[in-house]
Amino acid sequence: MFVDSDTVNEFKSEDGAIHVIERRCKLDIDAPRLLKKIAGVDYVYFVQKNSLNSRERTLHIEAHNETFSNRVIITEHCCYTVSAQHLGKDVHPENEDWTCFEQSASLDIKSFFGFESTVEKIAMKQYTSNIKKGKEIIEYYLRQLEEEGITFVPRWTPPSIAPSSETSSLCKKQAASLALVVPDAAQAEGLGSEALGSPSGPPEPGAGTPDDKLDADYIKRYLGDLTPLQESCLIRLRQWLQETHKGKIPKDEHILRFLRARDFNIDKAREIMCQSLTWRKQHQVDYILETWSPPQVLQDYYAGGWHHHDKDGRPLYVLRLGQMDTKGLVRALGEEALLRYVLSINEEGLRRCEENTKVFGRPISSWTCLVDLEGLNMRHLWRPGVKALLRIIEVVEANYPETLGRLLILRAPRVFPVLWTLVSPFIDDNTRRKFLIYAGNDYQGPGGLLDYIDKEIIPDFLSGECMCEVPEGGLVPKSLYRTAEELENEDLRLWTETIYQSASVFKGAPHEILIQIVDASSVITWDFDVCKGDIVFNIYHSKRSPQPPKKDSLGAHSITSPGGNNVQLIDRVWQLGRDYSMVESPLICKEGESVQGSHVTRWPGFYILQWRFHSMPACAATNLPRVDDVLASLQVSSHKCKVMYYTEVIGSEDFRGSMTSLESSHSGFSQLSAATTSSSQSQSSSMISRWRFC
Repeated sequence: MFVDSDTVNEFKSEDGAIHVIERRCKLDIDAPRLLKKIAGVDYVYFVQKNSLNSRERTLHIEAHNETFSNRVIITEHCCYTVSAQHLGKDVHPENEDWTCFEQSASLDIKSFFGFESTVEKIAMKQYTSNIKKGKEIIEYYLRQLEEEGITFVPRWTPPSIAPSSETSSLCKKQAASLALVVPDAAQAEGLGSEALGSPSGPPEPGAGTPDDKLDADYIKRYLGDLTPLQESCLIRLRQWLQETHKGKIPKDEHILRFLRARDFNIDKAREIMCQSLTWRKQHQVDYILETWSPPQVLQDYYAGGWHHHDKDGRPLYVLRLGQMDTKGLVRALGEEALLRYVLSINEEGLRRCEENTKVFGRPISSWTCLVDLEGLNMRHLWRPGVKALLRIIEVVEANYPETLGRLLILRAPRVFPVLWTLVSPFIDDNTRRKFLIYAGNDYQGPGGLLDYIDKEIIPDFLSGECMCEVPEGGLVPKSLYRTAEELENEDLRLWTETIYQSASVFKGAPHEILIQIVDASSVITWDFDVCKGDIVFNIYHSKRSPQPPKKDSLGAHSITSPGGNNVQLIDRVWQLGRDYSMVESPLICKEGESVQGSHVTRWPGFYILQWRFHSMPACAATNLPRVDDVLASLQVSSHKCKVMYYTEVIGSEDFRGSMTSLESSHSGFSQLSAATTSSSQSQSSSMISRWRFC
């Protein structure tokens, strides 16, 4: 980042054709703090020599480093010419008056305190980024000249035909403008995210007067249709940022996103934008694409990726959520790694929007997301996974407003209303209006996918013609799961620490938990892993609360062991069919299985979830021996099972509300809602998914 400069030498020819100026430039390098400390410098100095030859219509800029010149040698040469014949080349074939620009640079690292490789990577990344920045500065000054009504610069003439004072002033201004292009190798403040511009950036065109306006062609090309009021809001907010914000100033496109998200209320847009800029700085989001690589687990099992573009030119992101093991990813990586990966996807989306803007010649500021829910089941409603999803939605909504142009949700299954109930309150109303939801194969009919995506690029797994390279996902092997302690060591927090409970199940001593239901048609959900042994899972209903004759402080028989608690609620004198009833068929679960499911309750009362040792057919669930009969078997490891479980109750009002919202979102969901309602009225009303880990 350019800080200051001193003029070392300056030369002007008598006829004014040649102007050479040499400067010593002070730069702030955005390098790791440790590297600066070891090097013992806060700033670096470059020597830059600009040679303007008006007679030959050329400008040469040469630069080399002064700091660390005994360890690192950096040289750069930039050449602006109208006619390149002196280089043995012809002028541009389309227009001989066009300016040709050539740039070359070299980096020679002799030694740098053992950080040679690091310095080389930093220099190469930032040099590549700053090539774009130099082009932006040139384009800015060209636009500024056009706004002043200058579209033609007269050629230099010898003193005998003296130019007018106006022309002379213009030439000086042109020379000064070109001289401001600091050597890109020396501009160590990287471009970072595509959402951000240069550090202190060129000021907005014509800033400083009440009649400020953006160029009409610039608006049409990069920003889209703006009313005079909207244009004024954009200029005022950008000017305020330049006067008050220290650091990178967002580009106009990104400022416009925050304004649109708050209906062009400057105060509200300024507030959320300042919070976002602070967040980006704290978490180094500007450099996430260059400095962070996703773990191999994400590359192998995260079923999402970019896939061409939609009919409007928006980048298209495909997410096969139904094929993705969200629980396995959270258990293997932690929430923070998933969040960083989603942020990198959004940063890449911003870059692709800029690229598509150039390709299609019109402003493209958002992308389309296609979510395939084929395979979605109760496993995806794993509570820590849902909480991680909610946090991701919250972060994205706050820092990437108006970047989602359209969300296409395809092949939504019966379980989707539950997920929608959980996440929809966290989604902004403007964003929610962009959701299009299709059940089954409705996306193949009128008003479906072909209205938004060309037939040639519809992915093959949606019966299209285009091979999609998005990973297929699949189960994350349990061998890749990590403990909470391991995740904490990397400053990652696994939410399952306080949510999941462990329980031991002994032969003859099941583990039971009690859930009281007040409103009928509530939904009981569960998620458990069978860590050891085989178990049978049952659900019972009773009109009265279990009151075992021998009670501990919990009002139940209880055994505590290092492997987890064992609580028994059903008294031995109770009879199945008289005191309590079975509301689901017994489910046999093998060691290593993860089971997620739900039950829509038909009556209020008390529901008992039971895990018992599997050593007999599931029908032999009556007359179970109780605590006194099992004490002798506590030390027999072969008669012991272990489960990790979590349960939650969703109220009937919330559950029905989710179906109502889906019906209003898309007509194709009428059959889905009817099927779900019908399920809640049937006697067997559970949704269970079973996953076997090898």
